[in-house]
Amino acid sequence: MDNKEQHYLNVTLNNEDNHKDDVVISFSGIFRKFKKYFLVWLITAIVACIITLIGSAIFSSDQHKSMTALVSFTFDGIEEGLDPDGNKFDVNSLKNPFVIESALTKLGYPLDELEDIRQGISIEGIIPTDAIDRITTYKSVYENATSGALSAAQAMLDVTYYPTQYKVKFNYSETSFGNEEAVEIFNTVLECYRDYFFETYGYNKALGSAVTALDYTTYDYAEAVDVFDSTLQVLKNYVSNLAEEDTTRFRSSNTGYTFADLSEAIKTIQEMDLDKISSYVTVNNVTRDKDSLIDYYQYRIDALNREKTIASENLATITKSIDTYQKDTIMIFGNGTDNTNTQQTQASAQYDLLIKQKISAQNNVSTATQRINFYNQRIKALKEKPVGSDAKIEHVEERLSDLNTKVSNLIDNINKTADEYYTTVAFANAYNVLVPASSSSVVHSIRNVIEDSINLLFIIEALLVVVYVCVAFVNAVADENRKKTVISDYKEKTEEKAEIK
Repeated sequence: MDNKEQHYLNVTLNNEDNHKDDVVISFSGIFRKFKKYFLVWLITAIVACIITLIGSAIFSSDQHKSMTALVSFTFDGIEEGLDPDGNKFDVNSLKNPFVIESALTKLGYPLDELEDIRQGISIEGIIPTDAIDRITTYKSVYENATSGALSAAQAMLDVTYYPTQYKVKFNYSETSFGNEEAVEIFNTVLECYRDYFFETYGYNKALGSAVTALDYTTYDYAEAVDVFDSTLQVLKNYVSNLAEEDTTRFRSSNTGYTFADLSEAIKTIQEMDLDKISSYVTVNNVTRDKDSLIDYYQYRIDALNREKTIASENLATITKSIDTYQKDTIMIFGNGTDNTNTQQTQASAQYDLLIKQKISAQNNVSTATQRINFYNQRIKALKEKPVGSDAKIEHVEERLSDLNTKVSNLIDNINKTADEYYTTVAFANAYNVLVPASSSSVVHSIRNVIEDSINLLFIIEALLVVVYVCVAFVNAVADENRKKTVISDYKEKTEEKAEIK
């Protein structure tokens, strides 16, 4: 018996070869098969991985045509979902067509794909983890609250978090732009929104444009005076509001003015220029058409009488509300040395508001009364005195031209000062691009493909491992049982020879 036969015999004996129909499983045989097929499995696995990655890159290439930027808003009201004007804030204004058009025009691109760009931009609010936990906790309390505590739980649940930071994503797969062009366009859109934001919530430039667009020469001289007076009053109110908001005493580096300086400039023009022209026109009856001017004054008197009636009724209502208003009561307990408690009343914010409304209504009534008296005097003077000479008309026209120049310069200075104030102070950090979009590198693209293909790769590689194990196991079992058959046959022949002897 040679060594090979002796080996088979020993294995068979160790595996109880008396049972011919038993299936033999040899772990050493399985391990040998693992070694035998390992290289084939490894090559197959690598090829399958490469084919999967290439296929995923081809079929999902459009999914990787996207980029992300991070923007933030910081201004009063944003935490409550309000814009600087106190209205509901719409973050989708980031992809306003005007903003995209401005960006494309700035870069010199045609507007053909404006809508595709707008559709490709999506915005997602970022909610901090602590806010999510708090809302989740409130919801849990509400769901487990008893009927008695339901209202309190409901009050807690009425908590809404408004994001101040947003992820802005741009998928440019529907456009004809390459990666570098898309990055440039996307970042320019985000920057152009800054200008849109300032124009929307900053100084209303349309005010200055509307004022300067008025042609005072189309009015009679007294009417022109009223137009300038109205314009200056609007500007004065606007500058006064800015001065109240400004706690830094802002001085423009462009114009050199503070809002207090501009307010004084308006006051000077009103008192030194406009009032002089008004008095000259009034004293000298300077007019182009006396009868038309009388009709104008009468119209103004009728309008002011209506305004006075409304203001008087409003004043009476506010006064009655103040007289019947119940002030808040505060109970002050004894300090421990005596048993006396005292009560004290104090005005609330609503009471203070009523007082302010009363003062405003009183001012409206007084102003209307003064203007009515003035116009009545003008009508009387026009009826009793002759109109001004041509020389006086020429003098008034020169003064009005000079006044128009001063008002135009004043409006320009207010525009520049207000714009600089909103840009550098009020809205300095109102809108910021925290993380601009960047072009995708080769490494980044490969990482995206791998991330998208990871599940498919795992499934394919798992299947290959299963096939590898099964093939090795089946072949090992088959070999071992083939060996068993050979040994069994050999044993039978040996036994037969032994019996013959």
